[in-house]
Amino acid sequence: MNHIQLTGTAGAYIEHSDVIMNFTATVYRQLKTSTCKVYPDNVQYKWVVDGHEKIIIPDATINCRVHAKRGNSFFDIPRFVMEVLSESSKKYDRGEKMEIYRKMEIDEYWIVDWEKREIEIYNLDYDENQEPQYHLFKTITRKNKDELEIVHFPH
Repeated sequence: MNHIQLTGTAGAYIEHSDVIMNFTATVYRQLKTSTCKVYPDNVQYKWVVDGHEKIIIPDATINCRVHAKRGNSFFDIPRFVMEVLSESSKKYDRGEKMEIYRKMEIDEYWIVDWEKREIEIYNLDYDENQEPQYHLFKTITRKNKDELEIVHFPH
């Protein structure tokens, strides 16, 4: 009998993929006439962070410099990144990944917790030393869901 060995982390819940698909489909229609494009989690970004090359695969991005790529890898910085939390990724998404996005000066970062039905919207600003910092702009829940919009791409 043949045995199949699986390595890596367990697959995400279907809801994780649903959030990504719904977001990209909605934003795609809204950006149709723009030079910016929305991408789901099938593209990667290659950046040098603290002297080391990092390959990052966000759950969703909005990128306005879509020609700075080779294959499925972008080398520029998207204006927007969204991460959908899962049990295996939430520490990384809130920690190291968020720090990388901050250092790369990505304007807006969403952390989506599909189980809590909550979105944290972080906006990039600069402190008195001109260091980029994320500030929690708004948390969206069922109560204020009508206020949900991308800060840097309103409407």
